[in-house]
Amino acid sequence: MADVSVQGGGGWGFEHPLVFWLGVVACTAGVLLHLPMYVSARSMGYRLAGMAPDPEMITGMVLIAAGLVAVLYGLVPRGSEGIQRAAARIQVRALDDAPVRAQHVALLLALAVAVTIDVMKPTALAFVAPGIAHEYGLKSPANPHGHIPVSWLPLMGITGTVIGSWLWGWLGDRIGRRASIIFAGMLFVTTSICGTMPEFSWNLAMCLLMGIGAGGMLPITFTLMAETIPSRHRGWLMVLIGGDIAGAYVITSWLAARLTPTYSWRILWLIGLPTGLLLIALNRWIPESPRFLLARGRRAEAEAVMERYGAVASETGEEQAQVRELVGRGSYATLFRRPLLGPTVAITVLGVGVGLMTYGFQLWVPTNLQHLGYSAVASDYVIRNAALIGLPITVLCAWMYGVWGSRRTIVTVTGVTGLALLGFVVAGNSLAHHHLLLSVLLVVPLSGVSSVVAVVAGYAAEVYPTLVRSRGTGLAAGMTKAGGVLILALAVAASTIPSIATTALIGAVPLLLAALAFVWIGPETRARRLEDITADVLVTRAGP
Repeated sequence: MADVSVQGGGGWGFEHPLVFWLGVVACTAGVLLHLPMYVSARSMGYRLAGMAPDPEMITGMVLIAAGLVAVLYGLVPRGSEGIQRAAARIQVRALDDAPVRAQHVALLLALAVAVTIDVMKPTALAFVAPGIAHEYGLKSPANPHGHIPVSWLPLMGITGTVIGSWLWGWLGDRIGRRASIIFAGMLFVTTSICGTMPEFSWNLAMCLLMGIGAGGMLPITFTLMAETIPSRHRGWLMVLIGGDIAGAYVITSWLAARLTPTYSWRILWLIGLPTGLLLIALNRWIPESPRFLLARGRRAEAEAVMERYGAVASETGEEQAQVRELVGRGSYATLFRRPLLGPTVAITVLGVGVGLMTYGFQLWVPTNLQHLGYSAVASDYVIRNAALIGLPITVLCAWMYGVWGSRRTIVTVTGVTGLALLGFVVAGNSLAHHHLLLSVLLVVPLSGVSSVVAVVAGYAAEVYPTLVRSRGTGLAAGMTKAGGVLILALAVAASTIPSIATTALIGAVPLLLAALAFVWIGPETRARRLEDITADVLVTRAGP
């Protein structure tokens, strides 16, 4: 349990700890009350389609709604009216000549778990789609005569992640990075009831809510890492932790292969209960950002956190005061005005390209492999093996980000991923007869996209100033999903799932264009203090 001796939500405890933990208990009990109906369907292969909700399920929904309100109340700090404009005059100087401390390691491990749990949500959509299409008779490659396209499910989920990224970007700048992370974890717990929904329409609604929670986690964790890790380690560690998306894909594909044949596709949603509670249990090792606390005027709490992480704060001079005036009040509109417009454009183009690739190509890999003749279990293992082989790519990208620099890494990783996708365009359906070539070609897209997503979010967390850092990272994360909403909407409109060659082409073209765009746009961030990057972006790019 968290150390609640520190008063206020900004440090290591909660504003109202008793209310918070009562909310956690209520949410957990609400989810558990959904399980009897699921277990009762064991003899039918856990098929719940067409069944009416039982009284326990309805009671559970009431408990979840009340619990979420209590959790949020317990987390929100006093006076959460937003970050003060004085944030631009505060500089937190990490001890860059010292090694990463044990506290940093604990934080990174906790956030690595958070990122993995977070990414398992949208990743599971790829493995849930075939099973849910079969149970509800939805239109898919295996059932071309269905009336409702199975594409509606990922469309709702990914739409939720876009909303969540932008909503949590605002929330992180308003109530704090730590509080936002923990509340997202609570949504992971509660939305696991998607695995017990009897009607497809209920699945769509719960999938939207699940996406909202999942979409908010990644940008906030990157924001917290950027504001806590020493600058000489910050870049490569963010990419390494964020690149654990590949690890999430390995875990999810393994769970799908092992569990779904026995417990149906629903189990992939239900595991959100234990994984979400694990994240809540790790809250003790997740501090509030000292930069956020200083910007809120909570200096005593900030100094307590900084002491543990080897950092000191100082007031900057006139140059940073000028930066404050350039930023203005701080909102999403700020990101699209000079002097932040240039980096925002580059990040947006790259983010959309990543979304088109992730949710056009990666999302439909299991379904398209089955269309090529693989069994459901065989396709899951093919994907798992390719993701395992590609895990070293994540380490390589992290090394590149720390040694080569952010811009060259973005251009290189994005370009190579785009070129690998072109291999699927050339080979097409002939890959069904070349298993080795298929596995090799899958390595870069499955692992490369995780590194690109990590690079985009990490770069945004470094480029934007404290006043709008959470919003900027939320925008970047949201744009990596916006491309997915576009391509999934097209799939729904066409009532069909595009082939593996088509999804590869749709992903390759924008990624290659984004790589070219980043050659000219975007400042270098390697081993630089956040305040120095802010001064460079806002002052030198402000223009006359």
